[in-house]
Amino acid sequence: MIFVTGKLYWPETLPAPSLYPALTEDVKCDVLIIGGGEAGALVSYYLKQHDVDVILVDKRRVSGGSSSANTGLLQICNDKTLTACMHSFGEQKGVRFYELTRQAVDELEKISGQLDQSPDYIRRECLYYASEPADAESLRAEYQLLKKYGFPVMYFERADIEKRFSFSKEGAIYSKGDAEFNPYKFTNGVIAHSVKKGMRVYENTEVVHQKVQDGGLLVYTNSGHTIACRRAVFATGYEAQSMKRNANAVISSSYSIVTNQVEAFTGWPHGCLIWETARPYLYIRTCPEGRVIVGGLDEPLQKQDASSLKKRDQLLAKIQELFPQIPMRAEYYWGATFVGTHDGLPLFGEQEGYPHCLFTLGYGGNGTVYSTIGAQIISDLITKGSHADADLFAFDRRKYASATV
Repeated sequence: MIFVTGKLYWPETLPAPSLYPALTEDVKCDVLIIGGGEAGALVSYYLKQHDVDVILVDKRRVSGGSSSANTGLLQICNDKTLTACMHSFGEQKGVRFYELTRQAVDELEKISGQLDQSPDYIRRECLYYASEPADAESLRAEYQLLKKYGFPVMYFERADIEKRFSFSKEGAIYSKGDAEFNPYKFTNGVIAHSVKKGMRVYENTEVVHQKVQDGGLLVYTNSGHTIACRRAVFATGYEAQSMKRNANAVISSSYSIVTNQVEAFTGWPHGCLIWETARPYLYIRTCPEGRVIVGGLDEPLQKQDASSLKKRDQLLAKIQELFPQIPMRAEYYWGATFVGTHDGLPLFGEQEGYPHCLFTLGYGGNGTVYSTIGAQIISDLITKGSHADADLFAFDRRKYASATV
């Protein structure tokens, strides 16, 4: 599968990340984490809170996969609205999903504060606007539902938007409690935090095969060395679809740009996060260096090198349409493989055919937040044997959903 093409921004913000060796001997551990991105880093964080003996491996450098192409928006609201979640999974589980995302945004703030180097976690308000006038009615209904269940939201009419922003839309939900951060600094920081607690990390070490032995696994690497473990956690993002294609997974290409540093965010109060009701949607944030990050224009999986330049120009045109008074140019741009799901929720837990293995696949546009939920579930499944919310995200969750609608 294609991963990423273009010029990435985040690695330039941390020019000297920690380096880890490749595996050069046979080793043992309680839990092997495969994948050194956000998902794997977060699993290591929670497992080390329970003093589990953990090894983490990555076939690249840590944070060298999808985490380096993440735009770093951390949101309570999701690609799948609360209205849609309740329709699909029932009132209780739909609301619970949104409660979990709110808790995860808070949890990410707590973790960020424990790292040696700040990942630039900043709380942000968020504007979710109606892309077309016809979207305003359903947007207002979503606002009323969010407010009913205690989420911190306001509804903006056209006049409210025009008073505050440099553009006009028919309506919008304005919410508090979201955030932004630097996903590359965060992932590297969390892994370094776990290493201080005793985790072993091996970069440039690819898992090629595993077999069941002695109530656990013997995992073989591309160097010919092995890792004996009780459990393995696959935190491999879109690449997990090369192992076993999930019918619920939807693979596409997504695109992002990072602009030049701008002098002032005129017509953009508090540098709030911005996204829209259209699908696929545009999503926008600022960053501490004074740049603007814009993502979107998702499409079925493409040869991204052929599309990136065209998408770069389209994304720049869309942000300039919203903020014509802010001179911008795209200094960084990339296309990346993106995986969502048909039902809008990520995939966590066991998969048939993989004994002693767990998967944390934070598929969807709110992937960092999802991965935080997934890491807590995976950690509890390993250390406690269960988690109260595991059924909601299970690979075979349709049998649970049908009982709650």
